[in-house]
Amino acid sequence: MSRKGAAPTFGLSIIILNNDCMQKYLLLFLWFFALSVGRAQSQNASLSGKVTSAEGQVLESLTVALEGTVLGTNTDAAGAFVLRNIKPGTYTLRVGGVGYKPVRQPITLQAGDELDLAFVLQPSAGTLEEVVVSASRSVETLDETPASVHVIDSRTLQLQSQINTDVSRILANTVPGLALQSNTTSNVGQTLRGRNVLIMVDGIPQSTPLRNGSRDVRTIDPAAIERIEIVKGATAVYGNGADGGLINYITKQPSTSKPFSASTSLAGTGMLFHPNGTFGGRVSQQFSGKLKNFDYVASGTYEKTGVMRDGEGEVISPVYGLGETNLYNGFAKAGYNFSSGHRVEAMYNYFGSRQESDYVLQPGKYGETPTIGVRGEVLGEPEGTKYNHNAQLRYIGKNLFLNTNLELSAYMQSFFTVYGYTPYFQNGGQSSIKSSKKGVRLNLNTPFSLGRALSGSVAYGADYLNDVTSQPLVDGRTWVPEMDLKNLAPYAQLQLDILQHLNFKAGYRFDNVSVTVEDFQQLVLASGAGGDYVQGGRLEFNANTFNAGLRYSALDYFKPFVSYSQGFSMIDVGRYVRGAKEDFISQMNLEPVIVNNYEAGFHSQLGIASFSGAYFISTSKLGANLVANEQGVYEIERAPERVAGFEALVDLFLSEKLTLGANASYSEGKADIDNNGEYTNGEDKYLTSLRIPPFKFTSYLNLRPTQNLNLSLQWIYSGERDRFERNAKGAYSSGQGPVKAFDVFNLAASYKATDKLSLNLGVENLLDKAYYLPQAYWYGRDDNFTRANGARFQAGASYKW
Repeated sequence: MSRKGAAPTFGLSIIILNNDCMQKYLLLFLWFFALSVGRAQSQNASLSGKVTSAEGQVLESLTVALEGTVLGTNTDAAGAFVLRNIKPGTYTLRVGGVGYKPVRQPITLQAGDELDLAFVLQPSAGTLEEVVVSASRSVETLDETPASVHVIDSRTLQLQSQINTDVSRILANTVPGLALQSNTTSNVGQTLRGRNVLIMVDGIPQSTPLRNGSRDVRTIDPAAIERIEIVKGATAVYGNGADGGLINYITKQPSTSKPFSASTSLAGTGMLFHPNGTFGGRVSQQFSGKLKNFDYVASGTYEKTGVMRDGEGEVISPVYGLGETNLYNGFAKAGYNFSSGHRVEAMYNYFGSRQESDYVLQPGKYGETPTIGVRGEVLGEPEGTKYNHNAQLRYIGKNLFLNTNLELSAYMQSFFTVYGYTPYFQNGGQSSIKSSKKGVRLNLNTPFSLGRALSGSVAYGADYLNDVTSQPLVDGRTWVPEMDLKNLAPYAQLQLDILQHLNFKAGYRFDNVSVTVEDFQQLVLASGAGGDYVQGGRLEFNANTFNAGLRYSALDYFKPFVSYSQGFSMIDVGRYVRGAKEDFISQMNLEPVIVNNYEAGFHSQLGIASFSGAYFISTSKLGANLVANEQGVYEIERAPERVAGFEALVDLFLSEKLTLGANASYSEGKADIDNNGEYTNGEDKYLTSLRIPPFKFTSYLNLRPTQNLNLSLQWIYSGERDRFERNAKGAYSSGQGPVKAFDVFNLAASYKATDKLSLNLGVENLLDKAYYLPQAYWYGRDDNFTRANGARFQAGASYKW
């Protein structure tokens, strides 16, 4: 460690403004402030260094941060890092990352110091205490969290993106308890633990609960994502829609080791064995860096896919398809550190995906022959998400009054998606969903200590959200009028660390929600139904939600936790409104679904083995199960519900060159139709496969034969689920078709040709199986009986410059 010279300190004068000369003194104050900040920064200190393994290998993408401040960065390709403009004082520098034991080193800095450090990290079989999560709205390690939290780190995300860049598929292939994807733009049926999941980008809600269009999972490209945090089980930490948990896409963080860095990625895609018309391409460009107190990262991605074919070479149905699509994603984030304790940050992300297909649907026969795509005239305009804009402005203040940390953010989301043409409406048409959200979040966290035996913190604040959603047809006709939601929610969360190793949490949130609906005339359908006038009105409800949890973390070989948490979600108001039987909106029963989640789990590390497991039960006095009536129209069933299941994970770190692991998840759920508190009576029904996925098992083998070559083989198995009989027409109602089992192999390989150039290859469905995903079966319909992708490759290169 080396230290360079110090300079004299500088004091900041305070000017008091009076009302008579406000403008004059305001300008003077701003001038003095700018001068003082500039001089103070010249007296700040800086840190730099390099991080390597015990074998001397440089370690890239590890986190380097000063605890209790807003200053942090990641190591670059050379294992180097730089932190600048640090106020003089005593800090704890933390260096860590997935697969390595974290290092914490006390640092004392004087004015003008320039410290150069070197860290050697030891490998770790476990990752529980290495990943910092923010999904609980306070920065903490997984070791401190009395809940099931799964993190897809940047390395796993990069590996999975080599196989397929569809983020819904990446999640399904890696997260236990999350249902498999549908191989379409829709995430219908992709539940978490059999219930709704709230999707967010940096805490900005992507879901459209007022009219659930099932397009929220696929709203950002993985090239703009740093990591993904998944909190399982009911939670109200971000409000409505997380009765099964939440998924938070954390966007890219700037590289602060040098003023400018960039990376370029190119890839080609297509089917391995049936290539005709399937070729596509992808390009992604990223810039990042830090200039004094200013840091930035920006990226742009464009992808064009060819025709998708199944394992027998047939074109997959284009309805909501991922073939022949153009995807665009633009992302930018910029931040300014006024000091080590004050930061302002702005983020913007644009996502768009439109299909331009030359194919139309040709129905097959359910259970016998697949529905495919054949060349034909496509009616209407291209379907897909025209735009999804997300923007956020954040202020982060550290160590304010009573050492309180404060975060204040304002955000917006603007979303517009178009569905395919259908003759369901009179004279045909295309529906769309438009949603505009604006919100403000205030979060404060005040630590306290009552001696060595007891310390902790209190997080508290309030959220405000305004969500305006509608479902018009593309030609301007109204199917669902504008619904205007306003939600104000104060909350508080207590965290206690008892004797250092016993972590207790408890919290409360109060959501005050109102929904205003305009007067409207129901849309006339092709059947002649509709056309009624419905008087609008105002609906109001409150949701009181609680949580409590306890984790013991003293023993590496057994770290158990127990938790109780509540979450709430509204029913699909738009689906209710568009077919309203009541003339007055105010007469509708829109009482929210309050879910109680009871859970017990553990994490264990025994030598080279890492184990995790959890068992959960979730109950609700009211349900929101979608069931299809005899006409095939979905209705909302409000009977009490109970879902229970388990998840288990194991990782074996056999050597630095060989790692293997597996995870399994299972859940089952029923509705108490006769409302007698039991779920075993003849009248009680299993929840449909719209909600409950079959048993899922995934495993992987990761091999690194040389320092520059990495190979990963993944096996995914999905089991059967057969709980329902045929209906009176001799067919299966939607969501009740018997699901059959399948398995599939995926391959990812990367080769580091030079320090800057990497070559990548991924193959989805390596054995080119002709198989069906669960959604094809449980829909029970000819037009949805479509196969999954055959063997599809993605080959490309990435260059850092």
